[in-house]
Amino acid sequence: MEHPHTAPRPVLRPGARLDRARQAAPQVFERLRNAIIALELPPGSPLSRAELAGQFGVSSTPVRDALMRLEEEGLVDVFPQHATVVSRVDVGRAQQAHFLRQALELEIVRLLAEHHDKALISRLDHMIAQQQQSAKAGDYEGFMVGDNEFHAQLYAAADKQDLWGLVRSRSGHIERLRRLHLPSPGKAQNILRHHGLITRAIEAADANAAQQHLRTHLSGTLSELDKIRARYPEYLTD
Repeated sequence: MEHPHTAPRPVLRPGARLDRARQAAPQVFERLRNAIIALELPPGSPLSRAELAGQFGVSSTPVRDALMRLEEEGLVDVFPQHATVVSRVDVGRAQQAHFLRQALELEIVRLLAEHHDKALISRLDHMIAQQQQSAKAGDYEGFMVGDNEFHAQLYAAADKQDLWGLVRSRSGHIERLRRLHLPSPGKAQNILRHHGLITRAIEAADANAAQQHLRTHLSGTLSELDKIRARYPEYLTD
């Protein structure tokens, strides 16, 4: 696997201007968060309020508010009167996020298996097919979006959308670990296989199998933590 970043990158891709019909701060937050998760802004990247305001075409206030939210999620480190930089991946926070997500999703897939919904199965199969296309194209960012959409659909089907918001707000570090791990040979296909097994278990109303496949699925990245740490020591911290 190639190192994801071998040359300096711009702060953001071109075309960062915002939708003027929507509030600026949430858009800045989402754009920056997505760039951090995708490693377009890798750990250690400096974030200048003035530069970001210029790229987004906004005042410094929405940028400040977005950076404060990112700091709350542990995705940036703010050094007052000095600098703001993208944080290193905190392994401890990643492990806690995994614990939270696994606890919630084990109960969610059990609930879904006990209350079979043909429309849900159809939606999940469609998402898996879209992820397969992203995998074939080598579109890692698209693949990760599809992965999150698959799991968000589980929460929505169980009427637990607010919990998905909670999980997402705690998942920045584990998501970056997954992004580092995703290009590894066979990783994307393993994710797709697990999604398929979870879907088939829900379809068969087999709650035990759905939970077993989910547990295996969610533990994949952390089980390879030593390999990820050895390859990207400058990105991780305990």
